[in-house]
Amino acid sequence: MSTLVHLLLFFLFLLSASCQTTPIKHKDREALLDLKSFITNDSSGVLSSWGNGSSPCTWTGVLCNHGGRVSELDLRGLSLVGRICPSIGNLSALHSLYLQDNNFVGNMPNQLGLLGRLQMLNLSGNLLTGNIPTSFTNCTNLLTLDLSRNTISGNIPSSIHLLQRIRKLFIGKNNLDGSIPPSIGNLSLLNTFDVNTNNLTGKIPEVLGRLKYIQYIQLSLNNLKGFVPLSLYNLSTLTFFAFAKNDLSGEIPTDIGFRLPNLRVFHICFNKFSGPIPSSLHNITEIESIRMSNNLLTGSVPPGLNGLHNLTMYNIGFNHISDTTNIIKDLTNCSKLQFIALDENLIEGSVPESVGNLSGSLVKLYLGGNSINGQIPASIGSLTSLTVLNISYNQLSGSIPSEIGHLRELTVLGLAENKLSGPLPVEIGSLTALTTLEINNNELVGRIPEALGLLQRVLSLDLSSNKLHGDIPASVFSLRSLSSVLNLSHNSLSGGLSGTIGQLENIIAIDLSDNLLNGSIPLSIMQCRSLQTLSLSRNAMSGVIPDSIGNLRGLQILDLSSNKLTGSIPASLANLPLQLLNLSMNDLNGLVPSTGIFENHSVVFLDGNPKLCYSRLTCYHSQYSSHRRSLW
Repeated sequence: MSTLVHLLLFFLFLLSASCQTTPIKHKDREALLDLKSFITNDSSGVLSSWGNGSSPCTWTGVLCNHGGRVSELDLRGLSLVGRICPSIGNLSALHSLYLQDNNFVGNMPNQLGLLGRLQMLNLSGNLLTGNIPTSFTNCTNLLTLDLSRNTISGNIPSSIHLLQRIRKLFIGKNNLDGSIPPSIGNLSLLNTFDVNTNNLTGKIPEVLGRLKYIQYIQLSLNNLKGFVPLSLYNLSTLTFFAFAKNDLSGEIPTDIGFRLPNLRVFHICFNKFSGPIPSSLHNITEIESIRMSNNLLTGSVPPGLNGLHNLTMYNIGFNHISDTTNIIKDLTNCSKLQFIALDENLIEGSVPESVGNLSGSLVKLYLGGNSINGQIPASIGSLTSLTVLNISYNQLSGSIPSEIGHLRELTVLGLAENKLSGPLPVEIGSLTALTTLEINNNELVGRIPEALGLLQRVLSLDLSSNKLHGDIPASVFSLRSLSSVLNLSHNSLSGGLSGTIGQLENIIAIDLSDNLLNGSIPLSIMQCRSLQTLSLSRNAMSGVIPDSIGNLRGLQILDLSSNKLTGSIPASLANLPLQLLNLSMNDLNGLVPSTGIFENHSVVFLDGNPKLCYSRLTCYHSQYSSHRRSLW
C-alpha cells in the first residue's frame, strides 16, 4: 500500500512540475519572438524558422536544456540589424548568449541583468551605444563578458567587483572614459583584462597586482599616465603585457625577465619609458613579440637576442639606442622573425653580409634614420619574403645591388637620403608589387630605366635630388596606378614631356622642377583630374599656359616659375582653389586677371614678367609705346 502511495505522490509531483514549466517555456518562446520583432533586417533569413509553431528548441541558434528551457542563444555573425529586445531578460535559464559580429544598435537593455545564470555574454562587434548597464553586475555567474568593438561610452562601473567568478573581461575598442576602477583588483579569478582603444585616463591602479591568475593585460591606446605599478611586474603568470600608446613613463625593471618568466608578448611602444633595455628581458627564451619603439630608451641592445628562437617581432625603433649593426648578426639565429625595426636610433656600422641569413619569414626590415654606412650587401637579395625594406636616412654609399630585383614581394622600398651612386638598376622593374619607391636625395646617375613602367601597382615614386639625365621615359607617365606623388625634381632630365602624362588620372602631386625640360605643357595633363600640386618650375618650358588648365578643379599649388612661357595668363585660373600660384620669371604678357585668386596678392607671384600689365589703361599705354618703338 505504501508503495502505491509513493508512486501516486511521484506522478502528482511530475504533473505539478509540468504545469509549472509549461508557462515558463511559453515565456521563453514569447521572449524569442519579441527578440525577432526587434530585428529590422535579417538579410540571410536565418530567423525564418522562428515562430512556425514548432518548439523553440528547434529554431536556428537556440539550444535547450533537458527541461526544455532555452539555455543558449547563438546568433553570432549573421548580419542581423536591429536592437536587443528587453524581453531577453525573461530567458531566465540562459547560460550563454552570443550576439557578436552583427549590426545591433542602441543601448544594451538593463534587463540583461536579470539573467542570473548567465556565464557567457558576447555582444562584441556591433554598433551598441550608451553606458555599460550597472545591472550587469547582478549576473554573478558570469565567466566571460565581451563588449568590445562597439561605441559604448561612460565609465567602467565600479560595482564590477561583484562579478566574482569572472575570468575574461573584454571591453576594448569603445569610447569608454574615466579611470580604471581599483575594484578590478578584487576580481580574484580574472585571467584576461582587455580595455584597449578607449579614452581611459588616470593612473594604472596598484591593486591590479592582486590578480594572481592574470595572464593577459591589454591597456593599449588610452590616455593612461604615470608609472606602471611595480606590483604588476610581480604577476608571474602574465604572458601578454601590452600598454602601448599611452603616456606612461619610468624605467623597465632590470629584473623583468625573472619576474615575468612566462611572458610571450611585451608591447610598450609609444610611451615615455626611459633608461636601458634590461638584459633580463632577453633571458625570456619563449618570448615571441617585443615592441618598445617610440620611447626614450637609451644605452645599447643587451646580449641574448640570439637565444630567442620563438621571436617573431623585435621593434625598438625611434629611441636613443646607441649600438652597432652587430645587432643584425645576433638576430640571424631568430628563425621565426617576421618584423625587425631598428630605425631612428644611433646605430652605426655597415650592414653585414649576414643580413642575408636573417629569417626566411622576414617580412619587414626597418633600418632607416641611423648612421649606417658602407654598401648595401648583395646578400640582401636572399630575403625573398620582404614586403618592406627601408634603409633611408643613413650614410650608405656605393651602387644599389642588382640582387635587389630578387625581392619580388616588396611593396615599399626606401633608400632615400643616402650617398648611393651609380645607375638605377634595371632590375627594380622586376619589383612589380611595389607601391612606394623612394630613392630621392642620393647621387644616382644615368637614365631612368624604361623598366620602371613595369611597376603597375606603384602609388608613389620619388627619384628627386639625384644626378639623373636624359628623357623621362613615356612608360613612367603610363603608370596609371600613381595616385600619390611623382617627384623627379632636382635632376638633369631633359627633353619634352610625353603626352602620355595624361594617363596619370589619379595622381595628386607632380613635381618635375629643377631640371632641363623643354617644349610646351602637354594639353593631355588636363586629364589628371585629381591633381592638387603641379610644379614645373626652373626648367626651359616654352609656349603658352593652356587655358584648359582651369579644368583642374582640385589644383591647389601651381608653380610654373623660371621657364620661358609666353602669352597671357589664362583667366580660368581665377576660379581654382589655389593656395599658391607662381608664374614669376617667364615672358608672359597682357592683362593680369583681377578676380578670384588674383585678389590675394600674398599667394600670387608674377614678378619677372615685364610685359604684364595690371589694368586696361596700362596695357593700352604699353601696347601703344611698343607700337611707336616699332615704327621708329
